[in-house]
Amino acid sequence: MARAVSTCVHCGFCLAACPTYRVLGEEMDSPRGRIVLMKQALEGTLTTLEARPYIDRCLGCLSCETACPSGVRYRELVVPFRTVIRRDAQSASERLWRRTLVGTVESPARFRAAILAAQLARPLLRVLPVPLRSMALLLPRRLPPREKLPTHVPSQGARRARVALLAGCAQQVLRPSINRATVRVLTANGVEVVIPGAQRCCGALSLHSGLAERAAAAAAHNAKVFPVDVDAILTNAAGCGSAMKEQSFSAPVRDVVEFLDTLGVRTPMRLRKPAVVAYHDACHLAHGQEIRAAPRRLLEKITGLTLVDIGDADLCCGSAGLYNIEQPETAAELGRRKASAVRATAAEIVATGNIGCLTQLAAHLTGIPVQHTLEVLDSAI
Repeated sequence: MARAVSTCVHCGFCLAACPTYRVLGEEMDSPRGRIVLMKQALEGTLTTLEARPYIDRCLGCLSCETACPSGVRYRELVVPFRTVIRRDAQSASERLWRRTLVGTVESPARFRAAILAAQLARPLLRVLPVPLRSMALLLPRRLPPREKLPTHVPSQGARRARVALLAGCAQQVLRPSINRATVRVLTANGVEVVIPGAQRCCGALSLHSGLAERAAAAAAHNAKVFPVDVDAILTNAAGCGSAMKEQSFSAPVRDVVEFLDTLGVRTPMRLRKPAVVAYHDACHLAHGQEIRAAPRRLLEKITGLTLVDIGDADLCCGSAGLYNIEQPETAAELGRRKASAVRATAAEIVATGNIGCLTQLAAHLTGIPVQHTLEVLDSAI
């Protein structure tokens, strides 16, 4: 953390890139301001409790890292500092609430049960606490049927690669079609897919919530259960991939679009009906993993698809893990801004690479379907 603090020269390039600064307009709600606050807290001239509100309002989108000419690794500050906040500036009831919330989202079974309970509670929305009301408004009114993933799917035709796939947590409940589409696209392109049945949450949600020990335990478990005889471990969720690339596995971790772009798509792709598709950059794909061109190259291979970019593309949509539950007003404003930018493109479909972004965009867009990039590819095969 000291190294990251000392790298910042306070030039201000991060201000225009920071979503919370652009919405709230306060210096302390910018990366530069937060770095000053964290420095003061580390040096003891400011309490962790005093710094906490501004750190809590950070989305962790990492757009400041892309904008920074000095190469400040902001993630090396905000992630460990949130662990300090959870230790020093939270009451026992707050810690219990956070662990319960994270534990619910990390478990597909508990998350499904929570959504079903939220659907029953919709008539009581006005009297629910703000976090619960915000969560209920984001969730779908109807859940897709539960699906059991196979543990092994052979490639179609000659095998070109063998991979292991992270199934995800919330994604399995909210949009199981993403994993289904991912497996179909991979196998159609000669990739054998292994999906370890004993895998758990990757730990990204815990890590970004300041629960470092819980995140480390999840990573250690998955490192044991993922196979060693694969060319790569794939993820189709940007936040998961960003966290997993900093964990230790026996095979390289790759986002599925990154892997397919390198491997090369051998299957012809054509839409049944021509469509204009807007691509939304998930923050942890564009900023966290520096993957921008790969999904666009894949989409541009589809006959009948016209790809358009969204204005102000680097502005976060406001999802960011639990952010739209804990900071609903800022998240909603960012969601509205992103939805307005999408509508300005006249797109008929929005493609993105993260379940959080997909859920947030779907909540703020009416009449424009939001799909995962792999769902678009799958529909064209």
